[in-house]
Amino acid sequence: MKTVPGRRVFLLGLAASPFALAGSRLHAQARTIWSADEAYDALLADRARVIDIRSREEWLETGVGAGIWPISMHEDRFPDRLFAAKALAGSRDVGLICATGGRSAALLRALRQAGYEGYVDISEGMLGSRRGPGWLAAGLPVVPRATSLASLPDELS
Repeated sequence: MKTVPGRRVFLLGLAASPFALAGSRLHAQARTIWSADEAYDALLADRARVIDIRSREEWLETGVGAGIWPISMHEDRFPDRLFAAKALAGSRDVGLICATGGRSAALLRALRQAGYEGYVDISEGMLGSRRGPGWLAAGLPVVPRATSLASLPDELS
């Protein structure tokens, strides 16, 4: 019986495909979480936009990361503003940051379950978590709340 090389390659590829798919899914999941440093580098390289979803009181206490859009999940129109931020970001990812990663992780989970892509959890948060020291302890730049709010694009105000 003569075996056709194309068929052998196809069968080998078919047998290996579960491993390839598992690897690509793991890689994709790994990239839904960024460190504060990765988020800042992505901002500087214009590969991402970042939203601080904490409350106005929290922004007042610590400031807001430089270049980050303050859009509190505790205010009216949050979903509209969140999706407007994604539209403004275009093909860039939108990072979500809170104090210690709990709210941003929950929001990312809800977005994923609803079928939305292009969002990333900055799970260290501003204050740090088990995932890392956080934006502040990493010494990344911060601006006052008023400065950050004044720099918001009109579509996000």
